Amino acid sequence: MSDLSTRDYEADDIHEMDADERILASLGYKQVGQGATLLLPPPFQQELSRSITAFSNFAISFGCLSILSGLTPLYGTALQSGGTIAVTWGWLIVALLTMFIGLSLAEICSAFPTTGGQLVLLGVAFGYQGMGPPGMLVDWVVQLVGIVAITSTDLSLAQFMTGAITIVNPSFGGTVYIQYGIFALIVILHGMINSVGVRLSGIFNQVSVWWHVLGTLLIIVVALALTPNKASPAFVFGFLDNRTGFENGGYAFLLGLLQSQYTLSGYDAAAHMSEETKQAQKGSPFGILVSIASATIVGWAFLLAVTFCVQDYQTQIVNATYSPAMVQVFMDGVGQNWSIVFCVIIMGGMFFCGSALTLGSSRMVYAFSRDGAMPMSGLLHTLHPKTQSPVFAVWFNIVVALIIGIPFMFSSQAFNAIVSVNTIASSVSYLIPILLRITLARDTFQPGPFNLGKFSVPVGIVASCWISLTSVLFICPTEYPITTGNMNFAVAPFVIVIGISSGYFAIWGRKWFKGPVDNTHVDDSEMIMKTIGSEKIA
Repeated sequence: MSDLSTRDYEADDIHEMDADERILASLGYKQVGQGATLLLPPPFQQELSRSITAFSNFAISFGCLSILSGLTPLYGTALQSGGTIAVTWGWLIVALLTMFIGLSLAEICSAFPTTGGQLVLLGVAFGYQGMGPPGMLVDWVVQLVGIVAITSTDLSLAQFMTGAITIVNPSFGGTVYIQYGIFALIVILHGMINSVGVRLSGIFNQVSVWWHVLGTLLIIVVALALTPNKASPAFVFGFLDNRTGFENGGYAFLLGLLQSQYTLSGYDAAAHMSEETKQAQKGSPFGILVSIASATIVGWAFLLAVTFCVQDYQTQIVNATYSPAMVQVFMDGVGQNWSIVFCVIIMGGMFFCGSALTLGSSRMVYAFSRDGAMPMSGLLHTLHPKTQSPVFAVWFNIVVALIIGIPFMFSSQAFNAIVSVNTIASSVSYLIPILLRITLARDTFQPGPFNLGKFSVPVGIVASCWISLTSVLFICPTEYPITTGNMNFAVAPFVIVIGISSGYFAIWGRKWFKGPVDNTHVDDSEMIMKTIGSEKIA
């Protein structure tokens, strides 16, 4: 172990710890001394580059939400599962309940503004010495969310691109193999984009915000102006359809909400970017809440505009020639040329979304490998010396996403399963920290600048109930009679991940993985010696 007296630091290597670093120190490091003018040598400096603003944080979260990516592919399916009631009013219902989830997560993020904040909360709830098994499970479930989200978004883009090509060239044979090839190219491009510094990634995602807002506005204005025969308000706000095969209309309506729930996810990316956000205790909660609110407004306007442009429900939705059904609505309403423009806007939104998801997921890999929860952890949490970006973590996501997408070439149900797994895992990753906050950590939780006060527990209860309901819905069958062709296999890969994570912990992980290191009991000088000697930053 090194001695501080034998280590020579240049004057430039010593810096004054700012407010964000003091928060990190309180969560993962033992602070050396007290006050706002702490001078720390390099081992205590944060690894990731803290260079993005609150707006960039919001932009990344809004890009992950991407209403164009979520609403477009599943529009026809949602209409046939619950009618326009499930699409228009259902969007507002889901958005309201999602805001409850966002409020709970924002409060947790404000208290623990770290890339791996879930683990810190687990440490508070279980005690750092007893959190190994739940910590490993949470790590792997959260990581499943990120990688499957990349896969589902980029596969959607590949499918949409082949559909757009068919508009121009009806004889184009966009087989599943061609679609997978396009998907692979898109995923690799996202890996390249996110291998640069986070500041450039932040700018890229700021462009994404304006692309989504202005592009959606253009679609709304042009579609409403050029579509000759508008649907009636009675149809847009009061039409109920049930083509699921289930007699229970209420169940069909709930299935119709899944489109909205699938879209309104991914906003937790704001939390995963905390260690790179300036004034993260305020900036990351801002990113979560403003992205949900913005997506709610823009998404509802988009859904209303498209639904008013449905001229013949049977022809355009039930028996649509083009896929997804929304493209058929565009073709019949505004013609081929404008439909191509709309498709380019939507595909651009999907591309931005996939890139933002790759960025957020790479930070999850980095955080969990830093604590030893991932295979090859030593490599995966290595940062590029110039950009301070976790490049190996980025490409780990790319490789695994490519592997997860392979079944798409061999099963027509694979894409639906990937979408369902994404939403289930996402819901569970939200549920665990919220439940811990309102139960085991209820008395030990120390809120940050953003907190809900006496409303924390009621809001958390509503959020937990909604997450539980939608998680069950996503593993339920969506058509009746149930056959091997329409069976919902979403629960299978989720159970596999739980099994693998449990096995990995039992065989290897239990030997070293304890979650984030609790250094609060360590003497200042001892903390310095341990950190410098091991070069491990908890």
